[in-house]
Amino acid sequence: MLSVLRVHLPSEIPVVGCEITPYVLIKRPDNSVSNEDVVEAAPVGGCYMSYRWYRIQTDRKVSICSIHPSKQATLQCIGCLKAKVPPAKSFHCTPKCFSDAWRHHLVLHERASSAVNENGTEEEELFGRFSSGVSGAVNTSSTSNLNNASTPVYPASISERSGGETWFEVGRSRTYTPSADDIGHELKFECLPVDSETRIPVGNSSTVTTARVIPAPSPCPRRMIKVGGADFLGHLDHDSASSGTFKVLSYNILADQYATSELYGYCPSWALAWPYRRQNLLKEIIGYHADIICLQEVQSDHFEEFFSPELDKHGYQALYKKKTIEVYNGNVNRIDGCATFFRRDRFSHVKKYEVEFNKAAQSLTDAVIQPGQKKLALNRLIKDNIALIVVLEEKFSNQGIDNPSQRQLLCVANTHMNVHDHKDVNLWQVHTLLKGLEKIAITADIPMLVCGDFNSVPGSASHALLAMGKVDQLHPDLGVDPLGILRPPNKLNHQLPLVSAYSTFARMVGVGLGLDLQRRKMDPATNEPLFTHCTRDFIGTLDYIFYTADSLTVESLLELLDEDSLRKDTALPSPEWSSDHIALLAEFRCKPRMRR
Repeated sequence: MLSVLRVHLPSEIPVVGCEITPYVLIKRPDNSVSNEDVVEAAPVGGCYMSYRWYRIQTDRKVSICSIHPSKQATLQCIGCLKAKVPPAKSFHCTPKCFSDAWRHHLVLHERASSAVNENGTEEEELFGRFSSGVSGAVNTSSTSNLNNASTPVYPASISERSGGETWFEVGRSRTYTPSADDIGHELKFECLPVDSETRIPVGNSSTVTTARVIPAPSPCPRRMIKVGGADFLGHLDHDSASSGTFKVLSYNILADQYATSELYGYCPSWALAWPYRRQNLLKEIIGYHADIICLQEVQSDHFEEFFSPELDKHGYQALYKKKTIEVYNGNVNRIDGCATFFRRDRFSHVKKYEVEFNKAAQSLTDAVIQPGQKKLALNRLIKDNIALIVVLEEKFSNQGIDNPSQRQLLCVANTHMNVHDHKDVNLWQVHTLLKGLEKIAITADIPMLVCGDFNSVPGSASHALLAMGKVDQLHPDLGVDPLGILRPPNKLNHQLPLVSAYSTFARMVGVGLGLDLQRRKMDPATNEPLFTHCTRDFIGTLDYIFYTADSLTVESLLELLDEDSLRKDTALPSPEWSSDHIALLAEFRCKPRMRR
């Protein structure tokens, strides 16, 4: 007979839209133990497992904190109400919670005003209808007064099962995805073995109860800032194809195997759990409406089981290259890599190149390292990093086959370089990648994009090589080269006219609200963003989108985040942003080609 030994949830706090899959440990008739399901169509020992999900209903009402959705609200921002910001964003659990989030609230208020002044009804989809003249007054009324506010209110969490409460059945499968109807309610999961012939339960049921269901947190939307002309606040969903442009996204999504509570203890456990993060990441990625998507730290199992099929539904074709495994000692099915997606209606796949830096390291040591030093050299050089290079062809409506000379090709490199502070190895890997791209450029007149997480800050030798085409021979990063792989320094160069897309913000001479705000988020010494990676231990820029300036121009860029966009009491990842990196998005236009 089947029996349930243990039941627990991946997270105690369920979130709307995020599937819940309880861990159920089952003992089988042969005394083996497994968490694999036993379904009615394939009973074991004449029994199968039956599951039920229930939602508790009660008449008691409370409101939920917009910053800490697992806590009950005690005060409300009157400024949000006057601006007609969605009421759910106006509640707070404590005065400190409100004080810490005040700068974030000001952003909401300012955008409420600009939504009416600049965008009218288009902004309703993101924020609802706004009005101007927002005030920052705060209502510190008691919880009882909140019940009279013109906002949705939700049942309180009930600690005792007593009269006045009713459990409603909401699901009959092992998994359940909370809906908006569940917000504020506890859920109960029940499982028990059932006789396959009589359909009568055999044995006791096992149950587990969740905390109150919370709404999925929503960050402030990031808008496109036009840099190819007059200052303009654009929308992410505009049709780039009709304007002859294309949008490219680069994003390190933080692999689940690295998202541990030891590293990111400041992030709530429910927001760090992969079932929540994957849904939040997917929603964010889809919302950018990119034509080409370059993701880093994509686990191989998550690529196959989630990102590839989900993005396929939205019209994307996928290419993937996982890291090599000389150094990696974990589950090979969970090793991460780089994934490049492109819209099938915009591009077709022409060719793919895979760069394995381990192989390049082996060739290097065979060529220049003394036999007795090869093992030591390989231990320093081999980091399992890779790059995925894809050549795409833009689809034309009435050209291409009839006019082959008008074919528009595009080369996109996607990489993640993680070398654990070995700057010499990082620089060697960047140089190796660029030399490979140079070979492609020689064989074809083709625009190039180089995207990824380079783990190199602005001003480093690696950044200088990418952005300037060479490295100053007196650069301090060249001082540590125990293997001699960077000698002579004058070999560290390339001929690709690469420019950092986001440096456009610093180089623009135009005047306008959007550009001025973005310049404040740039480092004037390096012309790069102040940060693309933000944790409690490190804040700085590691991610870039480089492009060949002789063949491409930047039309618009996704606005950067700053301290006003992040809550004062947190770093990344957070409930709103599910990676420790921020996404970069640039819109490009191909320059007209000169006739030969």
